[in-house]
Amino acid sequence: MDSMPIRTVPVPSADALKVAEPDTKIQHVEHVNAPANIERHEHLPKGISETDEEKKTRWFIGSIDCGTTSSRFLIFDGEGNPIASHQIEFENIYPESGWHEHDPQELVNSVEQCIEEATARFLEKGYKKDSIKAIGITNQRETTICWDTNTGEPLYNAIVWPDTRTTSLVRELKNREGADELLQLCGLPLSTYPSSVKLLWLYNNVEAIKKAYEEGRLSFGTVDTWLIYKLNGGKDAGVHVTDTTNASRTMFMNIHTLQYDDKLLDFFKLDRKNITLPKIVPSSDKEAFGALTTGALKGVKITGCLGDQSAALVGQCGFSPGQAKNTYGTGCFLLYNVGEKPVISKYGLLATVAYDFGQGRKPIYALEGSIAVAGSGVKFLMNNMGFIKHSSKITELAETVKDNGGVVFVTAFSGLFAPYWIDDAKGTLFGITAHTQRGHIARATLEATCYQTKAILDAMEKDSGHKLEGLAVDGGMSNSDLCMQTQADIIGIPVDRPVMRETTALGAAIAAGFAVDIWREFDELKEINKEDRAIFKPSIDKAKSDKMFKKWEQAVEMSKGWVLQNSDEE
Repeated sequence: MDSMPIRTVPVPSADALKVAEPDTKIQHVEHVNAPANIERHEHLPKGISETDEEKKTRWFIGSIDCGTTSSRFLIFDGEGNPIASHQIEFENIYPESGWHEHDPQELVNSVEQCIEEATARFLEKGYKKDSIKAIGITNQRETTICWDTNTGEPLYNAIVWPDTRTTSLVRELKNREGADELLQLCGLPLSTYPSSVKLLWLYNNVEAIKKAYEEGRLSFGTVDTWLIYKLNGGKDAGVHVTDTTNASRTMFMNIHTLQYDDKLLDFFKLDRKNITLPKIVPSSDKEAFGALTTGALKGVKITGCLGDQSAALVGQCGFSPGQAKNTYGTGCFLLYNVGEKPVISKYGLLATVAYDFGQGRKPIYALEGSIAVAGSGVKFLMNNMGFIKHSSKITELAETVKDNGGVVFVTAFSGLFAPYWIDDAKGTLFGITAHTQRGHIARATLEATCYQTKAILDAMEKDSGHKLEGLAVDGGMSNSDLCMQTQADIIGIPVDRPVMRETTALGAAIAAGFAVDIWREFDELKEINKEDRAIFKPSIDKAKSDKMFKKWEQAVEMSKGWVLQNSDEE
């Protein structure tokens, strides 16, 4: 399979990440500074820099972050500050409506190039390669890759997590005997989302994969497994592993035992003699993930691995039950720490592994609400509709109008995920009149994510019996003050945004650091990334907020039924 051309993109500076200053100032934001007694190397007095001797004594952790649209490699110091980084966008392939793919080899190439470029910048700053003690990996979850065990080469493109080609297959599976037992076993409902249904589609529709399965040479993995396999040298080393956070998104792992479950595999009619599944290991492990075999950091061990949303919770230091974070990326993902026992949701949420740091520590679980479309809705306005030239301009466009003008945008490009799980919805705009302008649609696009976040929070409150007092946020859309103020207004609780937003990559670095004893206790991390956080407080009364949300719920009901069971689309 030929790899796609790679486009390098410089990582923007902190200033560049800030959205344009709005015409109307956001009035309900507080900035929280770190305690004065916290020592910070990057805040040395003006004109003073570290000596060469001081640089030799410092240590660092590398972090691979392979997301839905790009790969990055960041090098963090012990205080959670990124010292060097590089980012590369890769191609997202859409062969048909509802289909979403990646070239597996391009994912590997982009990661390897990011490591080389970021390491070169690190060395240019006077630091030494051997001061990088370990590497962590974080990745888009559920995305499914199959390869030939004998050759180590992919047999088809990766099917990406929001892909909906499995809609009719999921309907069939819901009628299969045993379907009503799955949620209690694995914590996930049947939907187009998990890896299991993507693998079944590949078996049913790709001859090379069906043949490999029948001949017992089919290897399966999510993006973490694939990257670790290739970075270790592929078939020659045979490092075929996944961590519990990624395995919990496949529907093959028992959420209680953290091992593959024969009942789950039997439901999907998978015979383990015919397919090689990755070994499930803790998220933090000194040996299981191997080491880089080529490049500038050859020999450096990979010691941490977390699915991206779990990594963001760790990066936000959400180590206590009741803490929650929301990541506004391509999609939007809200995780709520529920402690040492999984909570099986009664209100449309997912039970998942938050993190599992091993070494005698108990795994920690979370409730999760997933929104399929967040930043990708902004990209839709930019790429498909031509509303803006860059996604950072969405706030500027939205602020050309004072409100949404009655427009509601149900961004159900892949149906609706939690807590609705409506697979026959399509993206639908309501309330358009002759008065409607692009700014109204821009506001409605931002609000769609905020409304869905409220629906998830409401479900979490019902499942847990506790109301959140605040919400930690990160991800691209969180750069918009308007979006975060809107979020606070709609959910009625403060929204807490760190100044350093690379929390997903930081979480992977923390997992790697625990494996090599850089940190041993969570209390050692309590001051990481706490400086200059912005707190957005609700600025409208509950009656107005409830009225806005009621209109959204009406629009959700009206967006159903666009995908007919026997339509030509399927």
